Amino acid sequence: MTELTGRHVAAVFVFGFGIIIAVNIALAVNAVSTFPGLEVPNSYIASQEFDARREAQEALGWSVAAEYRDGRLTLALTDRSGQLAPVERLELHVGRPTEERDDLPVALGPDRSAMLDLAPGLWRLDVTAEARDGTPFEYRAVIEVPR
Repeated sequence: MTELTGRHVAAVFVFGFGIIIAVNIALAVNAVSTFPGLEVPNSYIASQEFDARREAQEALGWSVAAEYRDGRLTLALTDRSGQLAPVERLELHVGRPTEERDDLPVALGPDRSAMLDLAPGLWRLDVTAEARDGTPFEYRAVIEVPR
């Protein structure tokens, strides 16, 4: 058995801390490269308009139910009485909560459903609609696709 010298101890420390630093750099690079960036260009202006948009949207009385099962995404956008909401324009966007790489727009059929091949994990569903009177409606939901 060889004798443990100061060089051996120094090599173990350099190697150990080298691994820790390399892993931290790899995680930081991955975090920065997958972050989608700013949601709004100026958060102060966006916050001033938020309450008015929220009140207008709540006055519509619309609710959203989204379901993903067997490769089919189904959306139910209903009014207070449970009937289909009178929507002038409806857009859907599906993506991962933390990155843009897998994002895709969704075109719904007349039955308000679409066939999608989503990988297992968490997905974010962004619903953007407009009422016939021009009131905007926005909704975000998280969909979990089982493994």
